[in-house]
Amino acid sequence: MGFRRMGWHELLWVGRLLVLMQLLHGVFGWGKDGHFAVCKIAEEYLTKDALATVKELLPDSARGELASVCSWADDVRWHYHWSSPLHYVDTPDFKCNYKYCRDCHDTAGHKDRCVTGAIFNYTKQLFSAYQGYSPQLSYNLTEALMFLAHFIGDVHQPFHVGFLGDLGGNTITVSWYRRKTNLHHVWDTMIIDSAVKTLYGSDLATMIQAIQRNITDAWSNDVSSWKNCGHNQTVCPNVYASESVRMACKFAYRNATPGSTLEDEYFLSRLPIVEKRLAQGGIRLAAVLNRLFNSEVKIAQA
Repeated sequence: MGFRRMGWHELLWVGRLLVLMQLLHGVFGWGKDGHFAVCKIAEEYLTKDALATVKELLPDSARGELASVCSWADDVRWHYHWSSPLHYVDTPDFKCNYKYCRDCHDTAGHKDRCVTGAIFNYTKQLFSAYQGYSPQLSYNLTEALMFLAHFIGDVHQPFHVGFLGDLGGNTITVSWYRRKTNLHHVWDTMIIDSAVKTLYGSDLATMIQAIQRNITDAWSNDVSSWKNCGHNQTVCPNVYASESVRMACKFAYRNATPGSTLEDEYFLSRLPIVEKRLAQGGIRLAAVLNRLFNSEVKIAQA
């Protein structure tokens, strides 16, 4: 079937639709640097078996590096339009808690269509294929891996489990120093960008190394608890989401009212929260992949 040229009215409609979709939820995870950091940290904690399986599943373009494709899920959102609601979960305003049955649905009310539902889904796909439980199903395991890596990063960004009323901080207009933006974008990219430029010599790798030092030093006593899921679960995104909404209430929303200007006090007090969430995302992503790929048995490729 050939492609036909769209008329002016169709182009106008598509343009308006894209603007509307961005307004409804302009959510792009941590931004490329944040997602790269999460996956780069995870790579350091993969077992030999898990690393080999991850490399086997990665597309050739990744050249064996998981971090290089950790923003892929953002890149394909307008192509895989169905995936847009899977990057976040909205919670009731000012409740400061998350409940899967109450909160995990898209704007049309379809259940399980949120970031925690997506993490469960793609974990299950990889687990089923790996264990050979569902040979009749043809999962795209490469995409499942890239979605899972991305969404575990997303759920650790506090505003990806923010309030429905402001769309996770998207409709709260603030200034980041002299630049007008929204509160969600501050947490997605601006805190990280400012840290890289002002504290880490404009080198993301230096920031990641500093986070890794904290993992082995300041946070070393907490790492084992970050990894664990109760009841022998492979993954526990409900725990991660509950943490994020509490962080949103305690730190992200606080002293960031509409129209406010956020400068050094907000930046320097919130940066440790951002860095710790990146660390937790990386440690947990590695733990999940290690549990999924814990033997020499090869995944049954579709």
